[in-house]
Amino acid sequence: MNTRTEHVAGTADVPSASEDDEIAVGFEHENLEGWVPDLHDDQELRQALDKAFDYRGDVTLALKDGRLLVGYVFDRRSAVSLVDSVVRIIPADGAAKVTVSYADIRGLEFSGKDTAAGKSFESWVAKYWEKKAAGETNIHIAPEQLD
Repeated sequence: MNTRTEHVAGTADVPSASEDDEIAVGFEHENLEGWVPDLHDDQELRQALDKAFDYRGDVTLALKDGRLLVGYVFDRRSAVSLVDSVVRIIPADGAAKVTVSYADIRGLEFSGKDTAAGKSFESWVAKYWEKKAAGETNIHIAPEQLD
């Protein structure tokens, strides 16, 4: 009798869950898309910029000089003072990377689509097993097109 076991890269055999199974909870990303945090004090600004760094979409910074800067936060460096703390952004318009002092920021909006929302490894595995259960072979799950 010839039996063949098929494994998904990076997974062990995935048993079905039951009430008695212990499920390890992974890191849950907040749904920040469209959120405009209140920035009433230094601590709120620092926390919002930390979330902007973890966000997988563009943000809009409203600067104290009246400019709006839209782009992806790829780095932030927190220091003792807001003047010495900076956030670094790749602008959405393709311009050169920009460094902005925390002290120059008056507002923040999570304005871009969260490109990784709903795209966890667990979601991928669930889609794989749905297709396999439906009898599909040579299963490929392609990434969703970005806007």
